[in-house]
Amino acid sequence: MADYVLDTVWRVAAEPEAVWPALTLVEDWPAWWRGVLAVERLEKGDSSGLGRRYRTTWRGRLPYTLTFETETTQIERPVLIESRACGQLQGIGTWRLRPDDGGTRVDYRWAVRTTQPWMNALAPLARPVFRWNHDAIMRWGAEGLGRWLGAPARFGSG
Repeated sequence: MADYVLDTVWRVAAEPEAVWPALTLVEDWPAWWRGVLAVERLEKGDSSGLGRRYRTTWRGRLPYTLTFETETTQIERPVLIESRACGQLQGIGTWRLRPDDGGTRVDYRWAVRTTQPWMNALAPLARPVFRWNHDAIMRWGAEGLGRWLGAPARFGSG
């Protein structure tokens, strides 16, 4: 398997309390996040969202889709969401929100490994292309979130 640690920063001209619902209402992501093809909630979780499970299907600029499940393993409103992924990708995704110059800085870390044999075989050569594809999806997320909230949002990667 090939391991990846992908860091993204979004700067959103809205307070964390406005950004939080957009990130936690995963079922709404296809409405505003280009590249999110489908979301199916598998488990409701508790009242805070802990234990929520989703199956999501994604497509970036490259001609393939990825489907995987996530389970919310840690949640601290309105600053932290951590989920464990399994399926075509395995690993941990962590959203961190903090006030930033009148808006919100959203840091996302996606520490995953690929499970698809073809992706693992191509990883030594295609790693930069897979990273570029991930960055495209995250850029679409920032742009879509900005439209969804009616607040400018900028993308950056780390």
